[in-house]
Amino acid sequence: MSEHSKIEWTEATWNPVRGCTKISPGCKHCYAETFAERFRGVPGHPYEQGFDLRLVPEKLLEPLAWPSRKTVFVNSMSDLFHESVPDFYIRCVADVMLHTPWHTYQVLTKRASRLASMLRGSLADASCASHIWWGVSVEDQQYGIPRLDALRSAPAVTRFLSVEPLLEDLGDVDLAGIDWVIVGGESGAGARAMQPQWVHSILRACRKSGARFFFKQWGGIQKSKQGRELDGRTFDEMPMLSSCPMAARAERRLIEIDLAKQFAREQRVELVGQTALRASA
Repeated sequence: MSEHSKIEWTEATWNPVRGCTKISPGCKHCYAETFAERFRGVPGHPYEQGFDLRLVPEKLLEPLAWPSRKTVFVNSMSDLFHESVPDFYIRCVADVMLHTPWHTYQVLTKRASRLASMLRGSLADASCASHIWWGVSVEDQQYGIPRLDALRSAPAVTRFLSVEPLLEDLGDVDLAGIDWVIVGGESGAGARAMQPQWVHSILRACRKSGARFFFKQWGGIQKSKQGRELDGRTFDEMPMLSSCPMAARAERRLIEIDLAKQFAREQRVELVGQTALRASA
């Protein structure tokens, strides 16, 4: 866990999955891949395998050990709804979030169809939790707008968009049913420029729909020089964070023990099922 995340719209990150694969133009200069691949082959490093996708079950219960309430970006270094992440494992992540309502979780994906399907099915209970925010990435019209529509079709108390990197004008975008919109330009080597009029268009759409607006950055090769002011001010609007009191340490420990036993049982069932399927193929 990163106690003090440098991401402007969160406080901490939690990565029970590591690694991902590219699926759209927004992935071209993935910061997570760039970071992870620096450590490929370094013995014992968390990213010894680079950005190859893998489950990290030893991280599942981490939020129960944190000594204070956090706003948590879930899988900043992966995508929880990646096709290679088993349904049962996503369910384990959701169970941890449901059992720690004093944290506020921000779950972001580019696999919007799977997200929507699971929120209507096996994650229906998590869709009703006000401390779990469900979001999708939107970088352009071709790939991003269908994700927005999929998210809007799914049951959720809080829905949000990460419009970063914003690669083009989204046009007359309808933000009905969306609670929060983060906008940012691409940063780092090869960063693609974001135009001010694209940002203003989204801000107007937020004001029309009532969605809260968070302007993260202009981006660029040296993003700190470009700053994060829009029209001479910063926009840090966010939905209401969880107000649930934090459980005492002893209670958190009991929850941790119960969940560990539950996950062990579920994983055994899943592995038995996979073995049976291979045997019958």
